[in-house]
Amino acid sequence: MENKEDIRLMKGNEAFAEAGIQAGCDAYFGYPITPQSEVLEYLSREVPKRSGVVLQAESEVAAINMIYGAAGAGARVMTSSSSPGISLMQEGLSYIAAAELPCLLLNINRGGPGLGTIQPSQGDYFQATKGGGHGDYYLIVLAPSSVQEMADFVFLGFELADKYRNPVMMLSDGAIGQMMEKVIFRKRDVKKIKKPWATTGKTKDRARNIITSLFIKPEKMEEVNNKLKEKYEEINKNEVRYQEILTEDAEYLLVAYGLSARISHKTVELAREQGYKVGLLRPITLYPFPSKRIYELSQNLKGAMTLEMNSGQMVEDVRLAVEGKIPVHYYGRMGGIIPSPDEALEQLEIFIKQNN
Repeated sequence: MENKEDIRLMKGNEAFAEAGIQAGCDAYFGYPITPQSEVLEYLSREVPKRSGVVLQAESEVAAINMIYGAAGAGARVMTSSSSPGISLMQEGLSYIAAAELPCLLLNINRGGPGLGTIQPSQGDYFQATKGGGHGDYYLIVLAPSSVQEMADFVFLGFELADKYRNPVMMLSDGAIGQMMEKVIFRKRDVKKIKKPWATTGKTKDRARNIITSLFIKPEKMEEVNNKLKEKYEEINKNEVRYQEILTEDAEYLLVAYGLSARISHKTVELAREQGYKVGLLRPITLYPFPSKRIYELSQNLKGAMTLEMNSGQMVEDVRLAVEGKIPVHYYGRMGGIIPSPDEALEQLEIFIKQNN
């Protein structure tokens, strides 16, 4: 029997890059920045052996505008960077969202603000989930918590980008990007959809396609905004993804994503050993956020706590989700410090005692 699985030991950054090749990425444009430079290095080594375009741009600003151009021409395209580099891409991302072009971006989040540190962080949550650039728009945001998901979400990301003609961001961090784990690449039948809107030239069968994000007349700009709003509502209706662990009888709920979710899983196990009925909800999509499910769970909870590697960002969405029905506590570390399961448990115990 033919072996349809390719098993490798890889860094998260390398898994993303390999998955991009296997997912049929036509072109990658990027610029090196720690801790995600392995993406560009891996693609520069591997793509010439196979097929596709890899280009190190002169800056992140140039890279995102190359993404704009190639996506507009119908290519399957992706880029990657880390926090300061993603900030430089925000104007281009706003243009891409307005022009309704599919593309995939990876942010290997590092500590900030400013140049900060090259250590892992989750300080870019607001930037990723609330638009980041100017105007009314959203990215679809996926939050991998393992090296395997760094690969799997590439396929999902391209699928969602094409389906909704919208940029998709994978929001990860320096730990997942650098850690090595087993990755299974399953043989997939990658199908690329037709893109009749792409700027592939005028033919006898159709007129020219024009892609732009410039709409001078306010009535037209409002029409575009309403169209985007309808698309985001459809995304919120159909694409919410999350994972639940031991929530059936939970009295308290941990909410965490990415690396923090891995830590929280262990915290739940420790809490259960101490007799606390604690469960975990891991948002897989940060946008759309699993607000409805958190609200449903809150009906049987005494409280919830978020574990984050920032100063408290996702906690705002959790508080909005529960609509004030239960107290929501935040605990986090910053500056590239990763909280331990034991210290998370300690904070959870304090929170539980305060609410009993």
